[in-house]
Amino acid sequence: MRGPGDNRYRAPMLEEFTVHATLPASDLDRARRWYAEKLGLKPVREDQVGLWYELAGSRLLLYQSGYAGTSQSTSAEFLVDDIERVMSGLRDRGVVFEEYDVPGLKTENGLAIIGGHKTGWFKDSEGNIVSLDEPPPGWSDR
Repeated sequence: MRGPGDNRYRAPMLEEFTVHATLPASDLDRARRWYAEKLGLKPVREDQVGLWYELAGSRLLLYQSGYAGTSQSTSAEFLVDDIERVMSGLRDRGVVFEEYDVPGLKTENGLAIIGGHKTGWFKDSEGNIVSLDEPPPGWSDR
């Protein structure tokens, strides 16, 4: 019988699998329009689970839920280059960046620097908090 002590047995570990962000939406049609108009994103698939987006090798799922917008923290984050340029382009499309002034975090013009990371936050049409992050030079997400 195989078991954890047997070298022939190895349970799958989560580091072997991809992970994707999931965001709740109380109104999927409104969310679809907002993500298209404000972020320039269109779902690659729609099924009984929700709206699926593919972005630079990762996935984002928007799904129907009555709990959309209830989280008080970041729900998804985009890793970007030249965050000021990206923020400017999103502002041109009507995205409003949040301003924070709490212990340990202060934004100026929607942007904070945390440990060398430049970060900005906005809320989507469903009230989910989404961030942009420009990592410091030499940082790798791999």
